[in-house]
Amino acid sequence: MSAKYKWGILAPGNITHRFAKGLAQAPDAVKYAVGSRDLGRAKKFADEYGFERAYGSYEELVSDAEVDIVYVAPPHPQHMECTMLCLDHKKAVVCEKPFAVNADQASRMIGCAKKNGVFLMECMWTRFLPSVVKTRELIAGGAIGRVRHINADFGFRAEPDPNSRLFAPNSAGGSLLDVGVYNISFCGMIYGKQPDSIKSHMEIGGTGVDEVASALLSYGEGQTAFVMSAVRLSTNHEAVIYGEEGFIKLPSYWNGKSLILSNGDGKREFDFPYEASGFQFEAIEAMACIGRGLTESPVMPLAETLAVIKTLDKIRAAHDLRYPFERNEGVQ
Repeated sequence: MSAKYKWGILAPGNITHRFAKGLAQAPDAVKYAVGSRDLGRAKKFADEYGFERAYGSYEELVSDAEVDIVYVAPPHPQHMECTMLCLDHKKAVVCEKPFAVNADQASRMIGCAKKNGVFLMECMWTRFLPSVVKTRELIAGGAIGRVRHINADFGFRAEPDPNSRLFAPNSAGGSLLDVGVYNISFCGMIYGKQPDSIKSHMEIGGTGVDEVASALLSYGEGQTAFVMSAVRLSTNHEAVIYGEEGFIKLPSYWNGKSLILSNGDGKREFDFPYEASGFQFEAIEAMACIGRGLTESPVMPLAETLAVIKTLDKIRAAHDLRYPFERNEGVQ
């Protein structure tokens, strides 16, 4: 019989609705507790998705001995504090992307997990989708030969609003951390490393965050990528992986349900339908790792999470894009 894991939700918000819907499709998951700084909000979320308990503080949630694993999803600047609170209470954590605002925060979170011997994983849910798993299998099997270039974009159009987290510097708003992280992580997954050369461009909007960001990434040995993110432009949301013997196209790659393989054998489409939000696959991975006694996922290892954030830091630094709280903390 499979072990059952009692899940806690810390800071219910827009993204947690999608996670809860996915959690319902994870066989070993028990929807157990919700923690918010607003008890009424916690109760409403718990009632809507069938969680057993609701707490009016994060501390109450992590102090519940029955909680096995916590999905952490407050605004970006609070990821570190909330994750470390859970880890110090010996709770396994899956932390929503971006894992942290910068590499210093990420390093502290990873150090806290290692000190406590507790499982920690970034919620890069795209990595666990069946279409992306199949993509890795095809590349490993030589279906397109050696990969030489990747195009990946993720952009949408929102109206500027200084009160929205997307456009607020104090909330680490902007496109790069919100959706650009998908692009950088995807390319790192394919190449197995981070770029050694970056040429980037940013359009900084009136509120002081990047509204559009693009970069040409070089990984050495003739391997490159072009990535683009935006919160003021709608894009294809597509990833194309070009190899020496063909290419793989993933429509709407970050939440996609299909891929197209083109090589010397012709063109073939693979469909991977899934129920609910698709967040169940990362939850299943986390529980499987804990069941095997692991403290991190081999599919989304902590060293790679940290490396991705270092790349994001380099892109921001090239344009002197630092958030107000980072300047106060002395982040360069």
